[in-house]
Amino acid sequence: MSAPFLRSEGICPICERESVFESPDPDLREKYKCIRCKSLPRERALIAVLTEMYPNWRDLQIHECSPGSVSADKLWRECKGYTPSAYVPSVARGQIIGDTGCRSEDLERQTFASGVFDIVVTQDVFEHLFDPCAAAREIMRTLKPGGAHIFTTPLTRKWETSQRRARKKYGAITHMLPPVFHVDPFNRGEGALVTIDWGYDIADILDRAIGSNTTIFQIDDITRGLRAQYNEVLVSRKGEAKFPRLWNLSHI
Repeated sequence: MSAPFLRSEGICPICERESVFESPDPDLREKYKCIRCKSLPRERALIAVLTEMYPNWRDLQIHECSPGSVSADKLWRECKGYTPSAYVPSVARGQIIGDTGCRSEDLERQTFASGVFDIVVTQDVFEHLFDPCAAAREIMRTLKPGGAHIFTTPLTRKWETSQRRARKKYGAITHMLPPVFHVDPFNRGEGALVTIDWGYDIADILDRAIGSNTTIFQIDDITRGLRAQYNEVLVSRKGEAKFPRLWNLSHI
């Protein structure tokens, strides 16, 4: 058996105990896993930021859209006020999807009441939305004052302007670039269409549209398996800004 491309030891933010992180090749974002819980770097980064900002998250009301990750499993197990949802057009909004325990919701047009959640979590969702500003506006509506949207989305464009890949008008999809799909645990067909290639300007785009205060956290800490491409965690707060727009951290 060949040696792994990268192997490190440390404390996993999800396991919360000593572990080993390994990747067989340079694709750290999808392959650099904790050998205990099998979590990915972006999942560990999200939990690390969540725990630093809201150490009492287990006692809060958290809505997560499109669960299906190791970190989502942790939130579901340990947070008393956890509410999962997913976009399944065949199930009426607000209804439970089969025996999944997950609620059917359109992130851009939610049925939740206003001001009911302390935190909303989305992981790799915003690159699949046709109207991300509508979704962000709805998320802010459902948050309590001082609440936060904590999320990941691959910022593949970095300092370049974000780029549209597809639009929808009157139900018809227009592709500006060749279609790209990501795995969708609730859609086993083609998967989830990538609609936008985001850059760091996502924070300005969302804040101008909805009046939030967004910070992009860049974290590199190999002792916790927090190393990968496009591993940023974004935090949009409902209320006054507490952090700079872009924050580079070796630890949090």
